Amino acid sequence: MLTTGPLEPSDSTAWQQLFAGYNEFYGRTMTNDFYDQAWTRFQRGQEIHALGARLDDRLVGIAHFLTHASTTSPDSCYLQDLFTAAEARGQGAARALLTAVTDWAKERGCGRVYWSTHESNATARHLYDQVAENRGFILYTIPL
Repeated sequence: MLTTGPLEPSDSTAWQQLFAGYNEFYGRTMTNDFYDQAWTRFQRGQEIHALGARLDDRLVGIAHFLTHASTTSPDSCYLQDLFTAAEARGQGAARALLTAVTDWAKERGCGRVYWSTHESNATARHLYDQVAENRGFILYTIPL
């Protein structure tokens, strides 16, 4: 059975493994201090938030998100990270997490949920094209 909900303190190790897999997918290597800081912030649930997907009570997917003010609509919810364990892909975890984040944002009066993904991420884009609208915007970044 697939369920979604907040991450529990006992999820720390499984969450870190999933988040490390997400970062590896994008070619990043993070230090343990990075993971410790992120986990602490998620547990506070003030600035950034996290939900997990569980398949038969095992954490198999994570979503990290935050809200921010908007000049053209109610607050927006930005889905920063979404990742599902390879062995759980195709079983609805990512879709369930997208629904859970969307429900969370609706409950808080947000006007939209949005995210970005790499153009080469065809597997994720197949799902995203089913559940969201690609409005054609291009993301630019200035690393600091």
